[in-house]
Amino acid sequence: MDSDKQSKIKRVQIPSPEWDREFNAVKRAMRLTAELNRLSFDDAEKIREIFCDLTGQKVDGSFYLIPPFYTANGREIRVGRKVSINQCCTIYDMGGVEIADEVMIGPNVNIITTSHPMEPSKRRAYIEGKPIVIERNVWIATGATILGGVTIGENSVVGAGTVVTKDVPPNSFMAGNPARVIRSFGEKKRN
Repeated sequence: MDSDKQSKIKRVQIPSPEWDREFNAVKRAMRLTAELNRLSFDDAEKIREIFCDLTGQKVDGSFYLIPPFYTANGREIRVGRKVSINQCCTIYDMGGVEIADEVMIGPNVNIITTSHPMEPSKRRAYIEGKPIVIERNVWIATGATILGGVTIGENSVVGAGTVVTKDVPPNSFMAGNPARVIRSFGEKKRN
């Protein structure tokens, strides 16, 4: 992981005042997502309204989300224009999730910024959040899992069921567990 990404890692000790704040944010997110998840696809305006409350940010009128949707916080999610999130998507955003314009997220996708230490003695001591960046015009297909610290490059496709543990180059198709580049596209980056 490069030094810029390394500097953005968020570590929360358990227990701590910061953990209490995170835990309260989770309770708040659970209330808001329960309200959102009672809505149908036809309630697009109300869904956007609740999503704005959840993230603390205004979303573009072109944003749409098909419930149900799950998050552990919501305040660290940023979405661009023409973003679509299909049903049963989960975003654990403590480390921050940036979703650029024209991103399509398929059903049952997991975007998880948080993890626990591998060492058994430290596993319950803290949670670590690493940012996820999804660049413009990305398509994440059904059932994919994106793990913390990853950037998915512009115009890329993440195949169904893929587990992404490292950066996805722009203009590429990645698939598998763990993900690997299957092929690259000839398109150049737009200005």
